[in-house]
Amino acid sequence: MSRKETLPLVVALLTTALLIGGGVWWLSQRVAKVGDAPSGASSGAPSAPALDGTNGERFSAGEKLLAAEAGTSPALSQKQAGIAAFAAQNYPEAVTAFTAALKAKRNDPEALIYLNNAKVGTQPAFEVAIAVPLDSDLNGSLEMLRGVAQAQTEFNQAAGGKLLKVLIVNDGGETGMARQVATALVNNPAVLGVVGHNSSDMSLAAGEIYTQGKLVMISPTSTSVKLSNFSPYVFRTVPSDFVAARALANYMVTELKQQQAAVFFNSRSAYSQSLKSEFGAALSLEGGQVVNEFDLAGADFDANSSLQQAQQSGAAVLALFPNSDLLDRALQVLQLNQRRLPLLGGDDVYSPKTLSVGGAVAQDISIAVPWHILANTNSSFVKTSRQLWGADVNWRTATSYDAVSVFTGVAAAEPDLSREKMHAALARPSFSVTNGSGVVKFTTSGDRSQSIQLVTVTAGKRSGTGYDFVPLP
Repeated sequence: MSRKETLPLVVALLTTALLIGGGVWWLSQRVAKVGDAPSGASSGAPSAPALDGTNGERFSAGEKLLAAEAGTSPALSQKQAGIAAFAAQNYPEAVTAFTAALKAKRNDPEALIYLNNAKVGTQPAFEVAIAVPLDSDLNGSLEMLRGVAQAQTEFNQAAGGKLLKVLIVNDGGETGMARQVATALVNNPAVLGVVGHNSSDMSLAAGEIYTQGKLVMISPTSTSVKLSNFSPYVFRTVPSDFVAARALANYMVTELKQQQAAVFFNSRSAYSQSLKSEFGAALSLEGGQVVNEFDLAGADFDANSSLQQAQQSGAAVLALFPNSDLLDRALQVLQLNQRRLPLLGGDDVYSPKTLSVGGAVAQDISIAVPWHILANTNSSFVKTSRQLWGADVNWRTATSYDAVSVFTGVAAAEPDLSREKMHAALARPSFSVTNGSGVVKFTTSGDRSQSIQLVTVTAGKRSGTGYDFVPLP
């Protein structure tokens, strides 16, 4: 090779080496910066979870509309303007738009959460996710989101030096999707805890993923006994079906003076099966028995013939234990019964639909719920919730508020937050949090140490249906 040919070749090789070396140095610096980020700290910009096939459409800190609304309205237009500004990271403009949306529609919890996140902006904040079934149960999801929004608002306004950002997650009410979004949340290091999921089936499915990823989950609404001692990373701010079933069985025997019951349940629901089994065991201990069981999920289920069979078998009480998916079928039984036999109900019967569809024939039903507003009128939680939403809230809002309060309680006490410290705090036997609703304390099984409130239906004006849920004496 000639000297003229050698010189250009050497220059080319040196240039290539410099480019490769520079690229390696730049990449090492980027990795170092990522590795140096403090655990649990995030900016106000939307987090980027590993989406695992969900395409990001099920996650939003403010950049997407997840709680779909029919039609158009000034509130929705302002909310969409806020979402567009948030997605562009123009947080001052997003604050203005979300504030206007809430003035037009004050009871929108998604808008309040997005407003709070926009106010956080680029400031350091710790992040909690709320997983709700927006596709299958919009009303129940909004009830949960109101509790989350209220707790976030109170914490961020307390000027304690820390801020909370909330990531809303739509699990669709499907176990497969619940696992997918749980995997995405585990893979998102900014998320320090999860509020949810709603149903016991979703919580059992997702709980396995959170356990593997060592991410704390606190369900405010899942009551199946299968969640007791399920995992050291799974907690709940609602009593289990063990407690609810015993309250209903005791009321049936001691107050209704009856001993034979027919149970209507959903064999495809972990919650419904759990409550049915626990009620049967509790009733047996009280000296009674379940004389019939009717599967609301059966292809051949017929409300009229089932009611006739129950009466022929000597049932003196009807126990309605559907999940929200099959509430309509349980309400068919309620309507056909026409108040002939006393009725008992699980917490999924506590629904506006029971009041609007059941009406007069729903009167005197006895339902077990964790909390009722009329039994807690003096709490600061109730007063603040009425100011925020302009209406009364129910037990799902209260227990969701409690779940967020657990995370913010740990955040207020811990100087440097991490997933490990969050779990360690909750695992301590002495752990408790006092909030505007009361005291939240967990048993060693991860369940909440709390009693059950029995409610019934009477004529009233609070719900707008002509009938209200009120506490039993």
